[in-house]
Amino acid sequence: MSDSIKSKVPVIFLLCISIWWGVYYQSDSWLNDYGHANFEWLYLLDALLVLPILCFFCVKNIKQALLKAVVLVCLAILVGSYIIPEHSKLLWHYLESGRYIVLAAILLLELVAAITVYFSIKVAIGQLEDPDKVIEASVNRYLGDSTLARLFTFEIRMWTFAFFAKRVKAEHFCGEQHFTYHQKDGAKSNLLGFIFLIVLEMPIMHLFLHFVWSPLAANIATFLTFASLVFFVAEYRAVSRRPVSLVGNELVIRYGLFHSFVIPLKNIAKIQPHDEYVARGQCVKRYNYAGNPNVKIELAEPQGEVEYIFIGLDNPAQFISAVIKRAGANE
Repeated sequence: MSDSIKSKVPVIFLLCISIWWGVYYQSDSWLNDYGHANFEWLYLLDALLVLPILCFFCVKNIKQALLKAVVLVCLAILVGSYIIPEHSKLLWHYLESGRYIVLAAILLLELVAAITVYFSIKVAIGQLEDPDKVIEASVNRYLGDSTLARLFTFEIRMWTFAFFAKRVKAEHFCGEQHFTYHQKDGAKSNLLGFIFLIVLEMPIMHLFLHFVWSPLAANIATFLTFASLVFFVAEYRAVSRRPVSLVGNELVIRYGLFHSFVIPLKNIAKIQPHDEYVARGQCVKRYNYAGNPNVKIELAEPQGEVEYIFIGLDNPAQFISAVIKRAGANE
């Protein structure tokens, strides 16, 4: 079993025991002696004993395993507070109170880590280092190479371009040759248009929901809209600063805020101009904001499930020529 699949086993186990014990406690049948055998320790054994053991068994990194165990146990306690009948709870009331203390401690640790990452990135940007490498190194130092780290890396990158974009230049990124994509079919202008629409729509939507539905719904919708506004602002600033680059014997595709996709040049079977619509597919990666992609890359060997990459660039002919020349020089 691969490490990526093993790391998901504790979450799957929590989901399974939550469903099973939820059915058990809420039923009135022979399963629980018609409600007379709703003992809390049945769920407690799975949630507080088996679940943490699974975390340490399935996650190699001790720090990540401990963090995952604490988070999942807190979620299990939250689930237990809903599925276990009130008259059957003895220890559970104490556990319900304790989970808030644990969650507060985790949030405090995450806040300290986020502040540390923030200052690391600020210093590194001032020293003209590659922002992507700095962000990844700072996050991985605390979270390792995991799905959570990738999500946190994306979030940090978003806030970095939202607040420090003026200090980031395309030449700060690793690479001997850089290629832009923000001018193709007015990509950057379109993003600016979305930003103006969100800004204009947000107060109107808030007032409408506040009076028509409820203040709580209005606040939630406004918060989510503000989060999308931050994303679009960061994306708008990133598109002209995070280039597609040739780095040594690799092609690094950076596109907006999203994670880089690295292709070894020796794995490129064919690269050619393109001008047609590209449908979504498991074997296809599309990097394009407006119009149709103008470059098609076919891989010699799939990377994950990806076999074809379609990119929209400002100068596709120059890009294709540079990739072919670099690939030929590395043979």
